[in-house]
Amino acid sequence: MANKNLEQHEYNQFRTFLEQQCGIVLGDNKLYLVKSRLAPLMGRFEVESLSELVSKTLSPRERQLRAAVVDAMTTNETLWFRDQYPFELLKSKIFPEFKNLRRPVKIWSAASSSGQEPYSIAMTTAEYQAKNLGSFTSGAQIVGTDISNTMLDLCKNAEYDSLALARGLSPERRKKFFTDSGHGMAKVVEPVRKMATFRHLNLLDSYALMGKFDIIFCRNVLIYFSPEIKSKIIGQFAQALNPKGYLFLGASESMTGLNDDFEMIRCNPGIIYQKK
Repeated sequence: MANKNLEQHEYNQFRTFLEQQCGIVLGDNKLYLVKSRLAPLMGRFEVESLSELVSKTLSPRERQLRAAVVDAMTTNETLWFRDQYPFELLKSKIFPEFKNLRRPVKIWSAASSSGQEPYSIAMTTAEYQAKNLGSFTSGAQIVGTDISNTMLDLCKNAEYDSLALARGLSPERRKKFFTDSGHGMAKVVEPVRKMATFRHLNLLDSYALMGKFDIIFCRNVLIYFSPEIKSKIIGQFAQALNPKGYLFLGASESMTGLNDDFEMIRCNPGIIYQKK
């Protein structure tokens, strides 16, 4: 029978590994999370114990295992139109400022998980264009990035089961923006899919090759990082934004004391940050 025990010193070694690889900081009380996320990998990589799995993960030679472990630890649940207000703010405040652009409006969904956020942005864009004819004549380019190749494959496939579709998606939007593909699955319609592209990116790496953006979404991600790494990431976001560009963080996240490149704008509801 597989041994799922992990000693404290092994857990500490794994915490260090994870922070170095992707910036995620695990607290002292997250051993249960490591066990639940890594246990399914034991059979796949033919190891007898969680201790052996962690030990192998620490070896630079085990590239496939290390990628699978990071994949397992960074996969988070998401839902459509999370918190609602960011998407309403796009329509009411931000999109009107960009409606006369003679180039595509560029939006980045950082840590896009399984695609709900970038496709929610694309649906919001389509709804705005339908009500404001002549806006965004060059369209919108939405880029979703994630550290998990498994999640990126789901994004690119743009097909979701009934459980995922039930989380935050209204019946009206499901009818308008999805086509049934059988067996309880539905696929995002082509015009919405075409707005979004996806690529692998570790937020600890350089963003120089990403180009410049008008709007960046990085929501409910920074909570996993240390203050030093948060500050570094926010600074890189500032460099990746065009002048007066906007940054969305999660509802419980703040950049207070981390960066001076942004002005905080209080909305009703919600907060957004605009590059100075």
